[in-house]
Amino acid sequence: MKKTLLLVGITAVLFLGSFGASEAQKSKVNYADEQMKLMNYQHALDVYQEAYAKKPNYATAKKTALAQDRIRDYDQAYAWWKTTVGYDQAQEEDYVQLLRTGILTDNFGEARSIIEAKGVPVDSLGITPGSVPQSARKLKLGEVEGVNSSESDFSYFEDAGGSSYFVSDRGGSYPGKMKGIRIDGRNKIFSPDKSDYTDRGYFSVYRKDKEGNISKVVSNVPGTMNFSDPSYAASQQLLFYSVTRSITKGKNRKDTLVVQPEIYYSKVGPDGKLEGFTPFPFNDSLKYAVMHPFVDEEAKRLYFSSDMPGGMGKYDLYYSQYDENMVFSAPVNLGPEVNTEESETHPFRKGNKFYFSSTGHKGLGGMDIFEANYNPNTPISGTANMGHPINSLADDFAYREGKDKTVYLSSNRKGGQGLDDIYLAKEMYKQFLARVLDCNGEIITESYLSTFRDKTQGIMVPTARNGKGELTAQLEPESDFGITISKPGYFPLTDESITTKGFEGDTVKREYKLVPIPYQLPVHVDIVYYDLDKFMIRKDATLALDKLADLMKKYSFLDLLVASHTDSRASDEYNITLSNNRAKAVTEYLGARGISADRV
Repeated sequence: MKKTLLLVGITAVLFLGSFGASEAQKSKVNYADEQMKLMNYQHALDVYQEAYAKKPNYATAKKTALAQDRIRDYDQAYAWWKTTVGYDQAQEEDYVQLLRTGILTDNFGEARSIIEAKGVPVDSLGITPGSVPQSARKLKLGEVEGVNSSESDFSYFEDAGGSSYFVSDRGGSYPGKMKGIRIDGRNKIFSPDKSDYTDRGYFSVYRKDKEGNISKVVSNVPGTMNFSDPSYAASQQLLFYSVTRSITKGKNRKDTLVVQPEIYYSKVGPDGKLEGFTPFPFNDSLKYAVMHPFVDEEAKRLYFSSDMPGGMGKYDLYYSQYDENMVFSAPVNLGPEVNTEESETHPFRKGNKFYFSSTGHKGLGGMDIFEANYNPNTPISGTANMGHPINSLADDFAYREGKDKTVYLSSNRKGGQGLDDIYLAKEMYKQFLARVLDCNGEIITESYLSTFRDKTQGIMVPTARNGKGELTAQLEPESDFGITISKPGYFPLTDESITTKGFEGDTVKREYKLVPIPYQLPVHVDIVYYDLDKFMIRKDATLALDKLADLMKKYSFLDLLVASHTDSRASDEYNITLSNNRAKAVTEYLGARGISADRV
């Protein structure tokens, strides 16, 4: 999402004479070629299409396809690459572009068939769809309500006060007749109304307040054209952002000037208005771009993207350490685990994770969002593609996390309202939180065994302990669960009532109390009576013995001591035999109910 302005720095008289004569004498295609060099891509595209409609040929079709690529309209780019490879003059690089845009538009199979029909071995071209896994996180994706327009909208985040900021070029479209580069009597090189890159309004930052009202944030940096990439430092109420300024003079007036984005920061008032401005000390707008700031207040680092000398690719990610006086250290390149030969942009850090977008790391689509491990004392490591639905076949960028783990990202994927749209992704998992207490009501901090089952999915659910010692887990939506908690010295506990079916909240909460086992202590059981001189189990005794059998089945560690009493009127030998027979009758009765005799 580079916002670069190109300026032609020669005198007004020469510029008007040269440009006006060339426009009159050159063909539409040659004029469009000039507009491409000046990065007036949308205007060039319009002229190429007019020229092709008048005189179709291979060269103009290819130039139209390249212009569509530049403005990131991948559906139209694919259509024009199909037209291009239909000519006999088509080259290998054209087939590569058809396959590439076929991947971006989910038309790879068709593109492959077209190329194979021309007798070209597709496998030799080295272009195959990437493989991106499903995201490890259960996320539900949707558009941010009331923000997206028919133009480009991206880079959304929330500040600490409940307001949110985003970028848009919803200022209108100015195609065709208004030239992308113009000069008038006041020697203004750029149109004050539109971006030469897109023929649409310049990018600007917008603010959405807590009531949902959207207002435009005005940059007070002199000459601001594009104004984007906001990042908020809550502790000092500072807004960092990228601007591309209208610079019309360089050291050498005969040179063509490419004006690059720069980073500035300003104080933000309660009403969202910016107060003053300070440039990032490593800006150099006529030599390289410095853009996409993310201010990490915890680490006191400003992350950004730049093509400054000494990088590893087109655009690399860097950070600059700062102190309480906003004094910045020399930029540090994030190294090969993050940066590639292509472009890395839109950095973001939260907790022990670092996020960024890249066209160089292996992915599916154009620009993908990646996640890596962050430690302030070691280099960033473990870069991995975030998978679906975070990434799509198209461009995905500007990843941010807000409150309650809400994720914001920007994408030009199919199905949106405009060219780029802002999406939010919410965790579909429900959280489980349980306090496991002892008999005194204190949280048990020692280890215990918890077995958590997803009865609907038929799988086991991993559990963990948080910093407070509470039991946690992530639960699938619309499922039933059961948990068993056991600890030596306590009766095991089972809860089969846990469910997320119809549950609208975020967290299922439970509190369990483990009961200690009274080892070596007698447990009172109802007295079982026998008829005189008999040892058969009476009907009124079965209730107590059935309860005893159920208890022994539930708690396998319980054994039973049977004490059978007689009176003293008969002989000792008779009474011992009667007592043993009564004990044997209890054993046999419990045995019929599944209790092993060696437990009695």
